[in-house]
Amino acid sequence: MNAPLAVAAGAGDGRWRWPIDPGSYDTTPAVRAAEAAAIADLGVDNLRRLARHDPAAAGWRLIRRLLRPLDDAAAALQSPLTSHRRRAMLDATAVVLLRCAQAGRSYWAWTEEEWAGLLGRDQDGFRTAAPAWADDAVRPYLAAHAFVLGGFTAFCQLGSFSRLTLAWRVFGRDRVDGEIGRIRAVLAEWGYRLGRGDDTLLPMVACQVFLLNRSPHLEELGTGLFDRIRSDRLLGGVRLNTLHAMQRAVAYLGFCDPPAPRAGRRPDRASGGPAEWERWVDRWYATSTLTPRARGGIRATLLKAGRWAAAEHAEAADPDAWTRQTCAAWIAALDRMSVGDYAQRTAGLQDRIGKPLQASAKAAQLSAVRTFFRDCQEWEWLPRRFDPQRALGTPRSVTALLGPNPRVIADEVWAKLLWAGLNLETADLPEAQAGHFYPFELVRALTLTWLFSGQRSDEIARLRLGCIRWQHDGNPIAGDCLQVLARDAVCLLDVPAHKTGTAFTKPVDPILGQAIEAWQAARPRQPQLTDRRTGERADLLFAFRARRVSTAYINNTVIPMLCRKAAVPAADVRGSITSHRARSTIASQLYNAKEPMTLFELQAWLGHRSPQSTQFYAKISAQTLTRAYADAGYFSRNVRTIEVLIDRNAVVSGAAASGEPWQHYDLGHGYCTYSFFEQCPHRMACARCDFYTPKDSAKAQLLEAKTNLQKMTAAIPLTEDERAAVDDGQAAIDRLLGRLADTPTPAGPTPRQLAATGTDRLLPVIDVRHGKPRQNRTNLFHRMMRLTWPSTAPEL
Repeated sequence: MNAPLAVAAGAGDGRWRWPIDPGSYDTTPAVRAAEAAAIADLGVDNLRRLARHDPAAAGWRLIRRLLRPLDDAAAALQSPLTSHRRRAMLDATAVVLLRCAQAGRSYWAWTEEEWAGLLGRDQDGFRTAAPAWADDAVRPYLAAHAFVLGGFTAFCQLGSFSRLTLAWRVFGRDRVDGEIGRIRAVLAEWGYRLGRGDDTLLPMVACQVFLLNRSPHLEELGTGLFDRIRSDRLLGGVRLNTLHAMQRAVAYLGFCDPPAPRAGRRPDRASGGPAEWERWVDRWYATSTLTPRARGGIRATLLKAGRWAAAEHAEAADPDAWTRQTCAAWIAALDRMSVGDYAQRTAGLQDRIGKPLQASAKAAQLSAVRTFFRDCQEWEWLPRRFDPQRALGTPRSVTALLGPNPRVIADEVWAKLLWAGLNLETADLPEAQAGHFYPFELVRALTLTWLFSGQRSDEIARLRLGCIRWQHDGNPIAGDCLQVLARDAVCLLDVPAHKTGTAFTKPVDPILGQAIEAWQAARPRQPQLTDRRTGERADLLFAFRARRVSTAYINNTVIPMLCRKAAVPAADVRGSITSHRARSTIASQLYNAKEPMTLFELQAWLGHRSPQSTQFYAKISAQTLTRAYADAGYFSRNVRTIEVLIDRNAVVSGAAASGEPWQHYDLGHGYCTYSFFEQCPHRMACARCDFYTPKDSAKAQLLEAKTNLQKMTAAIPLTEDERAAVDDGQAAIDRLLGRLADTPTPAGPTPRQLAATGTDRLLPVIDVRHGKPRQNRTNLFHRMMRLTWPSTAPEL
């Protein structure tokens, strides 16, 4: 039996194999020459088997070896036979026979290039290569002969060509559609548009993969086939994305490995520097238990240190040769470095190249080298020649520049971003050629989570399905409950284990809970994904198409989208608006609210282990600081004012020069005529010396009746005891009175001596003030007056 017949006979299960070398079945040159002559003798009319052809012609017997496989292959094609299709199949057979005569070789010995040349790069190419009587319907059947009899799979060279129709004909429509349906079901469950019934891209790519594998069965699609399609560039453009999704579905069904991460999404791994140094760094990288991101950052810094060592201290190119002197030289060099020095790549640094390193960058690079040597010594890779904590410690000149400096977004800008997020519409979403990449419900929930949760982008991307809970008075309730109590329910957000602590729960605004629940209702079922921080398999909230939403999606898509809608710039004086700045902004607003959260409450809400971490996020606003300073009453606490009556007649007439009182300090219960009142030790508790005049006396009433008096105020500084008497109450007043009992008055006698003569108790000043006195202090002054002012006062 001829080889092509064996292949065709075995095609009942949909598998078309070409396991042998077709060239070995070719015959002698004499036989091929006789076949070529017979084809020429039969002529085009006979070869096309038109109505007037001669089936008994002698040439048919001579070309039976070529004709029968072509007829068997055409009969094996699963396509409804019409007169038009029968004519196209016969003409395709005639074209193959004529080309055999021209080439002088049997068709099963043709190369892919020869088949591609006959089929043409496109329809115009086919018309050029084929006889004029072969119309466009002949090409698909000619491609079927090439696939079945010639082992041809280079369909990428045929341009626009219906691969799906060809796959239906050679494998069977039901079989092809069934296998595509298995892929489509998986992709539809994940949320792919390829899973929709009206999609045409998946069948187009899937059938080409089936043809390349010469089998429509998913069980036979191996990882090597997908890799070969990519490496040989058998598909391009958007079809590669479809191939990626198809391989993921086949891998989910268990028939191949999932596709490798796409190249170009991450920058190349840092390299450069002495080979021995880089070997040590790679060994540390492979051993450290830090997160991949942290290890990558430290590795880049270590390679930079290696390049510095190779350029400045060649003997230190091996970490084993580092000493305290090398550490001191590295610290000094780092302190004087500029951006871009000893860097492998400067892309993205833009106009920062040449500027001095910031203190935070110096501290981070010192910490990286310190961590490296500490670990190497702990693991006994290096001898302990120095203590990394001391030899590579951050200098005081650098640590003095470090401290909390939250990059808070201005209130007016943040308010506009909140408005944009709350009023987000489908039209605001970025749209690619294939439409929106993520559903609107996902984007809105992700946006409001960034605006209201105060969490890091990594924590947002790792939120679990069902992370929202509702409670009322400590009792759980359903989020869509219509009871009256549900209106006052508290929305709780479960945050997974994060950078600085374990999982915790925090209250959030109900708007966020409603948005997340709306996304959960619309979210397609997704497979469990690995949490990169905890290593556990979990149902991630923000997952779509069996892939987690990238942590960079907020920075790259959400924030630019909100800035466009809110008509605000994407950067301010503090730099670009990033996902992490929202955390500082929300924390600072909660810290500066009318009823602010305390530092410890804010620490718990942010999930920090210590208040020191919280200080790097909460910043006291200038308004809050001004209000607190005014409430503290620093100036009014240390200085009081008292009203003074100036007797202008006494000054003008010269009586003041002769000793007549001209200044009368209003003590509330009387007047003091002592000119140096601010220096009197009894100014806050008058001892009623000779300079005192009670307001109920005739002398005081005559003074108040004068029309030439001028009212003024004088500032009176207070001592610690006097401030205590004003602020702390009766006990402090008694202590002040006791201390002043033996202090002489401006008139000479002490309060104790005055009391011995029958004079009433000391009289505290009640009318000292600074601006509008506080209500509690006013009450205190009146209390002091009631306690010390006698019921009757003799006139002086």
